[in-house]
Amino acid sequence: MSGKTDKSVMTSTLMHRLFKASNLNEFLEKNADHLYTINFSEYISQLCNEFDQVPERVIKQAAIERTYGHQLFNGTRKPSRDKVIQLAFGFELDVENTQKLLMMADKSQLYPRIKRDAVILYCINHHIGIDDTQNMLYDLEEPLLGGD
Repeated sequence: MSGKTDKSVMTSTLMHRLFKASNLNEFLEKNADHLYTINFSEYISQLCNEFDQVPERVIKQAAIERTYGHQLFNGTRKPSRDKVIQLAFGFELDVENTQKLLMMADKSQLYPRIKRDAVILYCINHHIGIDDTQNMLYDLEEPLLGGD
């Protein structure tokens, strides 16, 4: 099965079905088309296809070191939360897709009650590039992206 999912079923509906199910295997079988079965490197490669991008450009736009970036795309490296956020800037994702990217990488989503996350969310929502985002973080004395 591919990593593509049928988006016609809302997450809340899946949650309801899961909690009502008397048998996990039966739930998984009946809802297989609605479940993700893709690893992070496959997911970002799919995003490249979806957005008609090449990894090289995304990596450059994300301000990630070239070799490290290619290792993320080929699956030999697992990204930190900051690298995932940087990739979101590289893909020029909106907030919803940035949160999904973080989820697909098994990282915590951006949370507006955390000052640094609020700055990042603001920048993503207002289509502010990574360089200006880094400047805002610096000016507000928050850790820069990629300093992990």
